[in-house]
Amino acid sequence: MASKGLRVLSTGLQPKCSLSYRGLFQQLAKGGTVTIVSKRSCSYFTYVPEEPPETAGEVRQMNLCQAVNNAMEIALQTDPTAVIFGEDVAFGGVFGATRDLATKFGKDRVFNTPICEHGIAGAGIGVAIAGSTAVIEMQFADYIMPAFDQIINEASRMRYRSGNTFTSAGLTIRAPSGGINHGAIYHSSSPETFFTHMPGIKMVIPRGPIQAKGLLLSCIRENDPCIFFEPKILYRSAVDMVPTEDYMIPLGKAEKIQDGSDLTMVAWGTQIHVLRDVAKLAAEKYGITCDIIDLRTLNPWDMDTVANSVVKTGRLLIAHEAPYTSGFGAEIAASIQQECFGHLKAPIERVTGFDTPGIPHKFEVFYKPDRWRCIEAVRRLIMPKAIERLETSVGYI
Repeated sequence: MASKGLRVLSTGLQPKCSLSYRGLFQQLAKGGTVTIVSKRSCSYFTYVPEEPPETAGEVRQMNLCQAVNNAMEIALQTDPTAVIFGEDVAFGGVFGATRDLATKFGKDRVFNTPICEHGIAGAGIGVAIAGSTAVIEMQFADYIMPAFDQIINEASRMRYRSGNTFTSAGLTIRAPSGGINHGAIYHSSSPETFFTHMPGIKMVIPRGPIQAKGLLLSCIRENDPCIFFEPKILYRSAVDMVPTEDYMIPLGKAEKIQDGSDLTMVAWGTQIHVLRDVAKLAAEKYGITCDIIDLRTLNPWDMDTVANSVVKTGRLLIAHEAPYTSGFGAEIAASIQQECFGHLKAPIERVTGFDTPGIPHKFEVFYKPDRWRCIEAVRRLIMPKAIERLETSVGYI
């Protein structure tokens, strides 16, 4: 690529995440070149398109936002009781995830609500208890907290408290989550751990468009209420050839997306793509290979897949954007330590966001568990303490 070149999406002038559209056209005006690429390189990870299943049939290029839209369209087509509502969803929503759905299915099935997360959640629970399907949107995961009472005290407990007389199984709560490099305190948080503490509700986070469509359709049809967090930095930067047909991906089942023998890496959502880069860097620097496991569902999480990998490798690294203290990585670490203690060759490492009240706008890029923080954890996992002390003494570190 030329020194003035830009990396853009193959379907159009979609710039690298760190570059604005204005900057793109200014560069083109100055004679800069445009290189068409299949990979998407963002500020701290590279998105590698996922291959569709061999039995996928017809496929179409979609980014994650379009895949979510397609899943909801299929849900509305196949379930006459399904409704979608939330703030601005009839207009397409802040990110366009519900674009054109009100036009296609009518404003009695896709409609706006007041700015009242508590009321949105309560209405969704009511729809589900009445036997219909509700897909509700929280405009940002950061603003889901006003609905916490309804989600925890009503949605997650409805089946249990009523002796299975009533259930909120038809409820799915969608929300954009995670950092986007400029979201700051109120638009960058990852609050998934709050909802993994409560049995009775499932917590799901996809890593890309193919996964997003299949997992969201599974959530909508699940026999328990579900929360579906969509990493918003992947809305445009993640692009796959997605099957156009109706398909589902099982909930509660992790997926090993890379095989290795020396180290197990566990993450979900955006952080999976960071760990792909870390695994490549670890192979180059240390000559090791890594298992990479995408949990996909955090509640309930697939401990067997993780434990089987750790028994093989003897080492575990967990990475997530949420803060360190009481983050979901702590639950994974505690469970694996209990199940696999005799197989561990080094202490479990967690690379996470920091314990700050919010994500400071100016330092968001430093807050995230990037490849450099992760590769440092890899080094600690694979290098004996004696060698580490020797390197320190001779000035290599």
